Amino acid sequence: MTDRTVASLLAELPGASLVRGEGDATVASVGHDSRRVQPGGLFIAVPGFKVDGHSFLPQVANAGAGAVIVQRDRRAAWETIPPGPAVVAVDDSRVAMAQAAAWFYGHPGRELAVIGITGTDGKTTTSHFLSSILEAAGARAGRLGTVDVMIAGERGSMTSRMTTPEAPEVQRILREMVDAGCDYAIVESTSHGLALHRLDLVEYDVAVLTNVTGDHLDFHETFEAYREAKGMLFAALDTAADKGIAKCAVVNMDDPSAHYMLGRTEAASLGYGMESRDAAVLARNVHLRPDGSSFRLITPVGMAETSIAIPALFNVANALAAAAAGVALGLPLAAIARGLELCPGVPGRMERIDAGQPFTVIVDYAHTGDSVRKVLEVLREVAGGRLIIVIGAAGERDPGRRFGVGRAAAAGADFAVFTNEDPRSEDPASIVREIGRHAEGAGRVRGRDFIEVEDRRQAIAEAFARAVPGDIVLIAGKGHEQSIVYASGAQPWDDREAAREELARLGFAGS
Repeated sequence: MTDRTVASLLAELPGASLVRGEGDATVASVGHDSRRVQPGGLFIAVPGFKVDGHSFLPQVANAGAGAVIVQRDRRAAWETIPPGPAVVAVDDSRVAMAQAAAWFYGHPGRELAVIGITGTDGKTTTSHFLSSILEAAGARAGRLGTVDVMIAGERGSMTSRMTTPEAPEVQRILREMVDAGCDYAIVESTSHGLALHRLDLVEYDVAVLTNVTGDHLDFHETFEAYREAKGMLFAALDTAADKGIAKCAVVNMDDPSAHYMLGRTEAASLGYGMESRDAAVLARNVHLRPDGSSFRLITPVGMAETSIAIPALFNVANALAAAAAGVALGLPLAAIARGLELCPGVPGRMERIDAGQPFTVIVDYAHTGDSVRKVLEVLREVAGGRLIIVIGAAGERDPGRRFGVGRAAAAGADFAVFTNEDPRSEDPASIVREIGRHAEGAGRVRGRDFIEVEDRRQAIAEAFARAVPGDIVLIAGKGHEQSIVYASGAQPWDDREAAREELARLGFAGS
């Protein structure tokens, strides 16, 4: 796109008005971070949860911004902007940010087949399965998710802790995918990202639901609001650009929210499931192993024998979600089955740490009561000895997680070490004690069945010190993440590296 003038932007912002400046001003960049404003750039003033972007309008103008988008209800703030930038007023600057970002990057979603994946659990694993399926089919694919960004086989780490970055970053990444020759884009679509309009104008063609369990109620407040936010992905199918690709809603028919999601769209539907009679994509003859599973994949276009290299029955369900998306996209069944087999797994998801120690160490991202319960159930089936868990709960997040992980650990583990996990501005010790109280409420005894160790490294060391041959130590909650967030900011941290270092202290340094 070459015509990045304010006038062309106004044409894509319904209800916007130019209240100062000229429409022929050219926009050189787009963003909402006042610290990164470039000369000639477009700054969107977004009222945040802690800081209002309108407070920085004078600095933005002095930094040389060429244009700003402001909310009409913040008139007192934008009427004092120093001369210079063109001023565009809108009703909702967060909605306008997504529109402006799509405009600036030339609507890249219209040039890709876009698959959105939402759900409380399984989004990342499903997206990795689907990436492998697309590659097996000979397609060039991009992936935007929790663990990384992949563009045509090249992977890079996410710099943000948000699963879904803000709209300018989303649209920039989609444009990079187009420029790299990608045919498909897989976008992990979180409830936050959908509710906050970060994913507006992504132009979805296929929407996939893994499951919906209670989470993020600190933000959504009610389960109904949480589910409604996820439903926005399916509603978006009806307004997305027509690219000659049949829109399809892919849902987990074993999940109670499946029919709700189907009710949000007029698109065709395709159900998958392990148990539901309404599922069209199924797994039969499932053989579970400690290192993966094999099964017969049954679809409307035929059946094939396949396997996955990730353990647990719930990962078979994630594989079915990816397979169903492949069927919806018209991919060959052979490529779907082969892609599942070739997927090596996901960093920080049931990842084994092997330094030659006589007990098993696994790092996993499970951080909700439901996900912790599921992982412990899987490990219980293969544990030759005791099952020990290291787990915490994040601060400034749904307090229900503390109850969930405490009760899940109490029910599924033989011994638990409750510890620190992204306390943010909350007192880490208070969070840890609260988890412990929930374990006590389930009948567990402090000191006998669990201990509380605020320092996460020390907690891992305590778990290893208690492990004997045949035991499994599960380090849960952070998985792939590379930091712990305190009130003072993020500090570097990697559960996998910490585990290796603590094993080395015990004399296990690997090969």
